[in-house]
Amino acid sequence: MFSNYPQKPIDKIISPVQRFIQQEKSGGLLLGISVIIALILANTPLSQIYHKVLAQSFGFRWNNETFFEYSIHHWINDGLMSVFFFVVGLELKREIIGGELSNPKKALLPIVAAIGGMVVPALIYLLFNPHGEPLKGWGIPMATDIAFALGVLYLLGEKIPLVLKVFLTALAIVDDLGAVLVIAFFYTSEINFVYLIIGMAILLMMYLGNKLGVRSIIFYAILGIFGVWTTFLVSGVHATIAAVLVAFTIPANVSIKENVFITKINAYLERFKNIDPAENTPTLTNEQLHVLEKMNEATLAATPPLQRLEHSMHPAVSFIIIPIFAIANAGVSLHVDMNQLLQNNIALGVALGLLLGKVLGVVGFSIIFIKLKIAQVPDGMNFRSLLGLGFVASIGFTMSLFITSLAFTHEEYQTQAKIGIFAASLIGGIIGYIILNKDSEKTADD
Repeated sequence: MFSNYPQKPIDKIISPVQRFIQQEKSGGLLLGISVIIALILANTPLSQIYHKVLAQSFGFRWNNETFFEYSIHHWINDGLMSVFFFVVGLELKREIIGGELSNPKKALLPIVAAIGGMVVPALIYLLFNPHGEPLKGWGIPMATDIAFALGVLYLLGEKIPLVLKVFLTALAIVDDLGAVLVIAFFYTSEINFVYLIIGMAILLMMYLGNKLGVRSIIFYAILGIFGVWTTFLVSGVHATIAAVLVAFTIPANVSIKENVFITKINAYLERFKNIDPAENTPTLTNEQLHVLEKMNEATLAATPPLQRLEHSMHPAVSFIIIPIFAIANAGVSLHVDMNQLLQNNIALGVALGLLLGKVLGVVGFSIIFIKLKIAQVPDGMNFRSLLGLGFVASIGFTMSLFITSLAFTHEEYQTQAKIGIFAASLIGGIIGYIILNKDSEKTADD
């Protein structure tokens, strides 16, 4: 569409990068590379520097007092990951308002599958770790990594029907919501209710701003970051929960309808066309600039702030924040003492929770609701493809690693959980890919 634009030398560098970012599978690919980098850093002579850098702390000084002093690792998990959860919140709100979760009839099966895929893994983990500190890890195998999971599907390309991608996306989004609720209710430390009430009051201001028609991103950014996020952080409620709640206050409506927008843009284009251009200069006249500003204002008015934010922030989350998180959290030493690894059932509980629990939960709950005729099978899906999706859903990377950092303070327990996550995610992804690939070949032959 824009191929007629004259190409500049810089475009030869930028264009391939833009094409890479626009591909759905690119986020999963970069995440995989980040995991490999983290494993290399943790298992080479660089490991000492790697851990030392992550342990470095910094904060803000005022009158010889330091505030918000945390390690780099902590800032990544509570700061950068708040941005990730903010985008998750935007996606959740969009899906509930006008996406796959807005139609109860269509949304029921992926919702049921997601619930099964959270409950069964947690129960399997608890079966192996019923008491003591290891019990705290029951939330780890509940999560599905949407970037890796969709990356597996996109590796199969056009072989996979769109309905399977939509189903897995809806399942993963509900799964994310479940993980957020688990973090809020079960992985929150002691609560300072004074700061929490202040945060909720600021959140109420943002909600009222939405209802009064405030569409300024700056308004929501200032109150969200310096108000809600900060107060939630010091209150003891995990800061990522603040990010999700803030996302739900962002307006999702438009100021002008599509037909009004089209009329305005056509009128502005006509005006722009009839303006005499500046002679012998590449710059625009003031009148041309004024018309372009009006066109930009109309475009902003016709775009929901929620979607504008989601669209602009998604690349930064997928290609900067998640890879940084993976590098900071996936660095597990592979020189593991097997006796130490098996002295408890954390690794086993996480691995079986993800690999076995996800499949049993996703497939089992779906079949029960289909047999009871409460939910319908989408066109293009069969048992084999559902089974394949169940295995793909066992890729529980980003959110599982995040919950691991909340569940355990003991480094040994964190390492055991991470090994369980890696093993299950790798095996589940490969099995899911094979099943879906075979299913697509069989469907093509039929």
